[in-house]
Amino acid sequence: MDPYLKPVEHLAGDAKAYVDLKTDELKLTTTKGLSVALNHLLSMILILFTLSIVLLALAFGCILLLGQWLDSYAAGAFIVSGVFLLVTLVLFLLRKKLFVNGFVKMFTGLFFEKDAKDE
Repeated sequence: MDPYLKPVEHLAGDAKAYVDLKTDELKLTTTKGLSVALNHLLSMILILFTLSIVLLALAFGCILLLGQWLDSYAAGAFIVSGVFLLVTLVLFLLRKKLFVNGFVKMFTGLFFEKDAKDE
């Protein structure tokens, strides 16, 4: 074999090894980002589930309390439902500021965050 072709063969082998390493790095970064995102998602679901149970109990208590005060449980239920409707309307109007931008920033930070050792 020609001695001048050996560096070219080494270059091709090194390029293949570099591409393989970059592929592995991409897989690891994606796996890390997905695991952190899934962790955040599952913890949010757990918190929201617990909060909804507490909110349901609080609403039921308010319905009973207002029903005793007004001598009509139906009126208490309508008042509590109106409060929930008002809160839902406010959350709907502020959805981009509260939810969308926050989630976009969180996921962007998870997947495109530079490690301190890379800088």
